[in-house]
This record gives sequence, C-alpha cells and structure tokens, in this order.
Amino acid sequence: MKTSAVTAADLARSVIAVPPFARQGDLAPNPEANRTLIRHLEAGGVSTLMYGGNANFYNLGLYEYSSILDALEQMAAPDTWVVPSAGPDFGKLLDQARVLRTRAFPTAMVLPQTFPATPQGCERAIRLFAESFGRKVIIYIKADDYLAPANIARLVDSGLVSGIKYAIVRSDPNEDDFLTELVQLVDPNIIISGLGERPAITHMREFGLCSFTSGSVCVGPRGSTRMLAAIRSERWEDAEDLRAAYIPLEDARDAHSPIRVLHDAVTLCGIAAMGPILPQLSNLDVAQAAQVKPISQTLLARDRALP
Repeated sequence: MKTSAVTAADLARSVIAVPPFARQGDLAPNPEANRTLIRHLEAGGVSTLMYGGNANFYNLGLYEYSSILDALEQMAAPDTWVVPSAGPDFGKLLDQARVLRTRAFPTAMVLPQTFPATPQGCERAIRLFAESFGRKVIIYIKADDYLAPANIARLVDSGLVSGIKYAIVRSDPNEDDFLTELVQLVDPNIIISGLGERPAITHMREFGLCSFTSGSVCVGPRGSTRMLAAIRSERWEDAEDLRAAYIPLEDARDAHSPIRVLHDAVTLCGIAAMGPILPQLSNLDVAQAAQVKPISQTLLARDRALP
C-alpha cells in the first residue's frame, strides 16, 4: 500500500474507486471477496481506493474499525493508495483518529455530518480531527449547507486538507454557483469530482477538477480508466462514448440507492460475492436485483471486450 504523503499528482493519477465492502452471512468481513474486487480494480488500471459511503463506513463501529483498516492495508498492492473514512459524527471522528494515527494511511476522508450540525461546527470538527490524526484529510462535500466555500478555504489555508471530494448533485452540472466559488478560493487541482462518470466530463473540462470518483468503476474499471485518459487529452467525443456505457447502472443507482445497487451489482455480475450489506442499510429486493443484474452484466462484458 502506498504510504507516502499525498500530493496533487496522487489525486489525479487514477480514477478514484469507491468500492463496496464484502461481508459474510454473520456480517463478519469477507477477506477473499474484498481481495478479489481489489484485484479486479487494479487489473483495470485503478490505483486509488476510497472506502466511504459505498463501503458503508457510516455504520462502521469502532469494534471492527482497526481490523478492517489492517485488512485493507494488507490486501492492496504496494503502489495502490487506500483512503479510509472516518466519522461522520464528532465522537467517532476523535475515536477513529486515535486508531488512524497508529496506521500508515497517508490521509483519511471525513464523512459529512448534515444533522445535527452547522457549517462552523463541521469546520471545527474537521480541524480537530485532522489535528488529532496528525495528517492532512480529505473533505467530502455532499450538500450546500454542510460547509460553505469559505469554511473549506480556511481549512485548506491552515494546511489541514489533502483533497476535496465534491459531490453536490445538480440538475445541470454546468450551473453550479457553489463549485464556481470554491474553485476561485481553492486550487482545483486538489478537488475531485465525486459523483461518478455522469458529471465528470463537465467538472473536469469546465471547472478544472483533477479527477473523479466512481462506484461503477468497480464493475467496469478499464472503460472508466480510459474515460479519464480521454478527458485529460481533451478527446471529448471518446470520453462521451466511454461514459455512455455507465449511465444504465448509474440510473439504477439513482433509482434504488447508489450504495445498495453497487453493493449487489458486484455480486450479480459475478465479480465477487459481496454478501449482506451492513445495517442499517439492506440489500436489494428480488425485483430490484432482477433489474440490476443484466445491467451490471452488460457493463462488465463490455469492459472486458475493450481492445
């Protein structure tokens, strides 16, 4: 696992996969399935793994946090960068900081707390977490009222931030006053588009963001990696063509829960058996799974057929 300090080049070097986390029937982690998914991603050109919402770190207890971090560290290839998450509430942040600072992870992502919370309170929580952790952190922006651009800029200017995952959904990603203000206050080379393939082209072309996160890359890593390369070389039509393959799965995720659909899609297309999802989430029902299965299988088959 990569342990050197995070740079802007690290943020840009790969599509940032946000994988689900496999468990056995008794909810214990499933090392074999998690390792299989990581190898699938690495073989497709992905070298950054971010364990956050799709891995259901929101519901992760301190009772298994240490062992999961240790397992992820051992499963990743030597040059793969693993980003664990912490939080979202302040108590978990400080408890998990004590664990993280004894491990080699060069950064961690702070999960967003939207209630009960204020922007000023969230800024202070992130500051105290980063100081306790002793390393720069990644901020995850999912809502307009979580942190204002000014809150984020203060944290960046204090030297506490290695990256920003921007994931506020807009009906038109070209029209985004928050992101427009943010890139004026903060270097866009440390801002990652955090909503998968759908807005990634706009975010990188129009706002200068450095890369994008993806859940669907867990099914089709080669195409997503090629899409990033096409964006970087300004081959916009190629990027659009590659993105089109991911929209059916992204539509299903939007319809039935991004986390739940991705978790089960990895199983349904035959990559790895992800098992039950950690409560308080639940797996797809029979009808939802029947819809997702052919979509995920088609994406995987198309990805494997890429020349």
